[in-house]
Amino acid sequence: MIGIYGGTFDPVHFGHLRTALEVKELFTLDEVRLIPCSQPPHRETPLTPPEKRLAMLELAVQNQPGLVVDRRELDRVGYSYMIDTLKSLQNEDSGKSLLLIIGTDAFEGLDSWHQWQQLFDYAHILVITRPGHVLQELSCFLSSKLTDNREDLTLDKAGCLFFQSVTQLDISATAIRLLINSGQNPSYLLPDSIIKYINNNKLYIRRPN
Repeated sequence: MIGIYGGTFDPVHFGHLRTALEVKELFTLDEVRLIPCSQPPHRETPLTPPEKRLAMLELAVQNQPGLVVDRRELDRVGYSYMIDTLKSLQNEDSGKSLLLIIGTDAFEGLDSWHQWQQLFDYAHILVITRPGHVLQELSCFLSSKLTDNREDLTLDKAGCLFFQSVTQLDISATAIRLLINSGQNPSYLLPDSIIKYINNNKLYIRRPN
């Protein structure tokens, strides 16, 4: 089974990396693919160029086996719809099942995603929660997909909804960008290699008018 973890990663930080690693180990995944999006459908396109966000991701996972950077959404024209990503992954390797990893905020807006119900035709969906998270009332469609048995994810190639609590670090990419812009030190929020890359490329620094 392959984990799919998308986002803008602007920049990638320890919150992203810890979640990816913990999910990989909890579900004994073959790998977790971190997929930076080019044009997110539900928010503004990141100011940081795609290739720089990709380079930061590659630096962050270069010494961690099983975490793999996948650039397919950067090479695709138009909005980065997850349904298209899952279809392309299945076309490449139909023998492997996919586990789409999303946070609770993304899950609460899932019904606004492009062809969102069809996501379950191509993958299981894993919603990452905080300890003590109270499950919202689910629609009939989502309730029909819900399971609390991890083994169900191995019995079928797709179609299950599973909630999993992990060690979530309260780190925000937005807060990191603001921190750097204000001249403060972002150490211990993201890898030193990423901080060095940000400094060398003068990212997240407000340009004078």
